[in-house]
Amino acid sequence: MAQVLMRPWGAMHVRFDGPEDGPSLVFANSLGTDFRIWDAVVQQLPEWRIGRFDKPGHGLSDRAPITSIDSMADDAAALIEVMGGRAAFVGLSIGGLIGLSLASRHAECVSSLVLSNTAAKIGTTDSWQTRIDTVEQDGLPSIADGVLEKWFSPAFQASDDIAPWRNMLTRTDPQGYADACRAIADADLRNAAPGLDLPVMAIAGSLDGSTPPDLVRETAAMIPGSRFEMIEGVGHIPCVETPDQYATLLRNFLETTR
Repeated sequence: MAQVLMRPWGAMHVRFDGPEDGPSLVFANSLGTDFRIWDAVVQQLPEWRIGRFDKPGHGLSDRAPITSIDSMADDAAALIEVMGGRAAFVGLSIGGLIGLSLASRHAECVSSLVLSNTAAKIGTTDSWQTRIDTVEQDGLPSIADGVLEKWFSPAFQASDDIAPWRNMLTRTDPQGYADACRAIADADLRNAAPGLDLPVMAIAGSLDGSTPPDLVRETAAMIPGSRFEMIEGVGHIPCVETPDQYATLLRNFLETTR
């Protein structure tokens, strides 16, 4: 059921699925997407009480005047509080940065953490500024082909299944997208990662052009006791390309850390 959670910056679009008395699980999705990227995975975890949210300026959420990875982690903490105060957390790409911030600054909220297709530091200030300039000048359609090449495998890109995800990207608020790019550019969780003390699993896609497997593995190695998993033949958003395999990895991990 979709709802609104009011935050200091405005209305955050959220959704809850699963039994109210189930263990809590929160998903945070990637740049230029909304929480629908998790639909096929959520269907395979019926025993969990699942919360999802659209970041500021994404999906049906308002745009925030100022946003950062820490402020989005605070948004996630507010959602978890509504759900009961403690949850497993799965973060993809920018969602993984949010998860790292959440686990380091709101440790009481997080029982376990999945870092999917992400890293403690993603890209450089210059590379993100170039993307921001392009989007603000020419719009999101101008970068869509390049982004989709990093998001998905060649086989998926060649299929009709690519169309909805292109539409999701190009219909994102360009200013909301640029705000999130700035948040990623400013974020560096490399000092926070080694101090985490909870079960952590990192997931990489072998064809991920945004956060390549070695980058994901490098972040996993910073976190004591973490495990690393690779999904072969997929890109940056495996929950869309291979939801069955992705859900199996999550289920196996979550059932051992509840």
